[in-house]
Amino acid sequence: MIEAIEKNLERLINTCEEPRLREAMLYSALSPGKRVRPRLFLSACEAAKGSYDATALDFACCLEMIHVYSLIHDDLPAMDDDDLRRGRPTTHKQYDEATAILAGDALLNHAYETMSRLCADFFRLRRPVIAMAIIAKAAGVNGMIAGQMVDLQSEGKKITLDDLKGIHRRKTGALFTAALEAGAILGGGTRLFVQGMAKLGGMVGLAFQIRDDILDVTATCEQIGKMPGSDARNEKVTYVSLLGLQKAEDTYKKLSNEALALAQSLPCRTNSLRDLVMQIINREK
Repeated sequence: MIEAIEKNLERLINTCEEPRLREAMLYSALSPGKRVRPRLFLSACEAAKGSYDATALDFACCLEMIHVYSLIHDDLPAMDDDDLRRGRPTTHKQYDEATAILAGDALLNHAYETMSRLCADFFRLRRPVIAMAIIAKAAGVNGMIAGQMVDLQSEGKKITLDDLKGIHRRKTGALFTAALEAGAILGGGTRLFVQGMAKLGGMVGLAFQIRDDILDVTATCEQIGKMPGSDARNEKVTYVSLLGLQKAEDTYKKLSNEALALAQSLPCRTNSLRDLVMQIINREK
């Protein structure tokens, strides 16, 4: 599945005609990564109907392009000012800030252009339009972008656990939820099945973020592909700083077990989604 995603990402990005912009987009999008969001999308589609097609693969790649754009911008000096991402120099370090900004903008816009084309190709069908609307909302002003804004505003301040959950629900969880919800919709899932997928996405997204917080203080640069301790340097409130390492790990294990139980209870036509949830829960990087 990862190979199919990466080949299709390369195909979509290669339609960019400007050489330096295309190079920066490819550098960022094809850097070593887990492709969690597009895999969740395709696994949800498979769970609903037993397979996925070229349209679903394009939608999945759009999710990855949106995610990568957010990483490029998060790494910029004006935000987290990181030098490493996925074990390589961040885009603004490999190229320059202007190129990084434009590469992020290009990936975001190319994702919407691609989804719009797919909706036009299947203009008689509602499901692609609904899937696009879900993804756009998750990435937008009340989703991922809002989460990043509140995260930046919270640096160096005391916030509550509920505040932190709200940040993570939008900054990380929104795209996880959208991946499973939109994938299930495109796969023809029933209303109850789609609702179950949306709930699962929120749980997996939050667990994924708590695990990130833990790895930031326990893992090495080689494990996570970036400099550990960046949350502390940026004075970010995390589950570890708020609860302590042990309680953060306990919270992660409890949420992970609940997510896995929900995944196992859903009437999936394949095991790919359950297997992927298990991989996410047990990840070490």
